[in-house]
Amino acid sequence: MSQTISNFNWSWMPSQSSCCYHLYPQPKLFLSRHERWRRRASLSRLSREAKQRLEWIIFYESKGKQASLTARHFGIARKTFYHWLKRFDEINLHTLETLSRAPRSKRQREYTPLQYTRIIALRRAHIRYGKMKLLVLYQTEFPQDKSLTSWKIQCIIKRSGLYYHPIKQARINRKRCLSAKRKKITDLSRKPRNGFLICVDTMIRHVSQQKRYILTGIDHYSKLAFARMYTTHSSKNAADFLRRLHYLLDGRIENVQTDNGSEFKLNFDQALVKLDIPHYHSRVKTPKDNAVNERFNRTLEDEFLSLGHLSADTESFNHELTEWLVEYNSRRPHQSLGYMPPLNFHFKYHKLLPMYPSSTYY
Repeated sequence: MSQTISNFNWSWMPSQSSCCYHLYPQPKLFLSRHERWRRRASLSRLSREAKQRLEWIIFYESKGKQASLTARHFGIARKTFYHWLKRFDEINLHTLETLSRAPRSKRQREYTPLQYTRIIALRRAHIRYGKMKLLVLYQTEFPQDKSLTSWKIQCIIKRSGLYYHPIKQARINRKRCLSAKRKKITDLSRKPRNGFLICVDTMIRHVSQQKRYILTGIDHYSKLAFARMYTTHSSKNAADFLRRLHYLLDGRIENVQTDNGSEFKLNFDQALVKLDIPHYHSRVKTPKDNAVNERFNRTLEDEFLSLGHLSADTESFNHELTEWLVEYNSRRPHQSLGYMPPLNFHFKYHKLLPMYPSSTYY
């Protein structure tokens, strides 16, 4: 009897016949074993890759532990699946995370203490000299030492912090570190697929002594384009533009490419993370990395802005711009698409419905 009572939540409920209270059993709702795994993975903030590997194991157990079926279903090798199945620990789900691939024993700098002292002395005597000039001076003064190289001199300067403008150099080094973390567009292997790469850029125009910012976006493959004017150059407006573009393309955005402007940071990056879209950057001062969007900007300038449609009133301008975009996407022939409009290209090659352009959300 005690075992039966323990399986229920007991609560006080008023009786209809009297003012007394009686106990009524309320059954508990238990999560399944796999749902508990998913809940723990969410609370533990596992990475997307680790959650995907957890789904492999859940599918494997739900299908009678058939490894071949699991591998075919997720498009992975059986060897890969067995590797993660062996590492999987039900108690510690972090075993599904990718381990660091950094070598355990890293290379150490190979210059000697004597070389360090000599280079420091030369650097202080010639603070504006670069590493190549210091190397020549070092070889002239110490010809018997043949092991020193310009790379070792650069390492010594970086370690000692002997720069002519330390604050300026620290700012430059910080920018280099941030640039190294960004995904460059040259690292992306482009695929001929609708929505695979969306290129976004900003046009700045002066109207009635006021600045206006026109954000433009175009599908690299189908050339389906979108644009909208804003009054400020903020990441909040860029995030708003991204959400509108995401709605226009029915959520079919796999990658986004921008330049290194400040409007494509903070709120814009947060919106990309929320939509689970990778962010790639163009190289600095390299407009050819975003050639498709640059060409659309030229078309927008020649066929719309220069014909007297530019206005400081964003509401009326965006209304006229919407009408031009409908013309551009649905009726204007494109040479790169075999003189087909972008929407016709969508319909012919991707089997989209003819009513697709109704989802504009301008």
